[in-house]
Amino acid sequence: MRRSLRTGRSSTHSTHRAAQAAAAAVIVGALTLTACGGGDDKKSDDGKSPASSGDTVGSGGSVSLPKLDGASLEVAAVWTGPEQANFKKVLAEFEKRTGAKVTFVPAQDPIINFLGSKIAGGAPPDVALLPQVGAIKQAVEKKWAKPVGAEAQAQLAKNYSQGWQDLGKVDGKQYAVYYKAANKSLVWYNTKVFENAGAKEPTTWKDFLSTAQTVYDSGVTPVSVGGADGWTLTDWFENIYLSQAGPEKYDQLAQHKIKWTDPSVKDALTTLAQLWGNKNYIAGGPDGALQTEFPASVTQTFTGGDQPKAGMVFEGDFVGVNIAETKAKIGTDAKVFPFPAVGAKAPVVSGGDAAVVLKDSKAAQALVTFLASPDAATIQAKLGGYLSPNKSVANSAYPNAVQQSMAKALIAAGDDFRFDMSDQAPQSFGGTPGKGEWKDLQDFLKNPKNVAGTQAKLEADAAAAYKG
Repeated sequence: MRRSLRTGRSSTHSTHRAAQAAAAAVIVGALTLTACGGGDDKKSDDGKSPASSGDTVGSGGSVSLPKLDGASLEVAAVWTGPEQANFKKVLAEFEKRTGAKVTFVPAQDPIINFLGSKIAGGAPPDVALLPQVGAIKQAVEKKWAKPVGAEAQAQLAKNYSQGWQDLGKVDGKQYAVYYKAANKSLVWYNTKVFENAGAKEPTTWKDFLSTAQTVYDSGVTPVSVGGADGWTLTDWFENIYLSQAGPEKYDQLAQHKIKWTDPSVKDALTTLAQLWGNKNYIAGGPDGALQTEFPASVTQTFTGGDQPKAGMVFEGDFVGVNIAETKAKIGTDAKVFPFPAVGAKAPVVSGGDAAVVLKDSKAAQALVTFLASPDAATIQAKLGGYLSPNKSVANSAYPNAVQQSMAKALIAAGDDFRFDMSDQAPQSFGGTPGKGEWKDLQDFLKNPKNVAGTQAKLEADAAAAYKG
């Protein structure tokens, strides 16, 4: 999986403090539940099944869906591997309940370009999952996106905080339903490596570097970096920048109201170079990291017995999907701590994927309505490696205590969260492989001494993208 959301300008300006308080506190709580077991209990907090109320159609559920025998739909998303497989199970339930036939269409980054080619060829998918805030805005500006219908809006009003609803709006009109969310401020670690090294979970950046040295001294490379995927590198930068420069500066840089040549960017890159510039700390060194895709960055941390290729890997809650491909168990073999504080507070960066209708029809609107319901989210929640912003999903649907606590953090944050910065930028800068911020930070990973040069390149690319 990749992250979520790239491009455009976020339509939410919620405060960071409450998000930190809610998310960080609950995540820390999650990390104390280290003996986490299964979430086999299918009951919600009120003792009822999460899909036990409301009108039912087909196999039943909390949302009423129309009969769609003979209808066919195409749904496009950038998801691959287990994430795609899990989403297909959600689509299979929709098929079962409506009689419609749904085909998953694998999309490529940047998804706006992918959709543009499909639309130009006269064959757009019916629904697309957009992993960028601004991609929704672009789809509306290009007159591709169709407004969400009344049934889906009713599900949104019932199941989502106002902040998540607003993220799917353009000029006050609802165009998108956020189906998936992400907490992108987590560091996952191999417990056996930490135990053998005598390492402890760090809370500050200074402690994090000390922990890395402790792990290195034990004979294991400390950190795995999926540098072949540029979005992982933007997430590294954003967490450091948010914590070190603060939320006000974060918003200004996200909107390009300050330049990438600003001293605050220099500070963040200099801090990041403390890790990336130490070849002993990065699995495979910079060259190896640049050849490592995100899924491999995770699996190589949790395979290899006492000698994995790395002891820690940074990324969001969705890392759980990739851990599930190994023999490691979350909560015992694999644990997690919040991204360490560089400044006064630890960062909390969010992401997400939103469903948008491109071909308006009864079937397409029904699918978006289903995705806005707790029924759809509950299916994928049980499969792991997934968080829903839908507050009506029973917490017990998540398969272990770590994910249950992350889900609680997300819902507890309400309208107060900070979105991924690169996902707020124009896609040509913040969401395109081989160019813009992705490429500039890949170059910086290769040469972390070139802080000034990296800033100049970032600013040049950002200026061109925002002007365009």
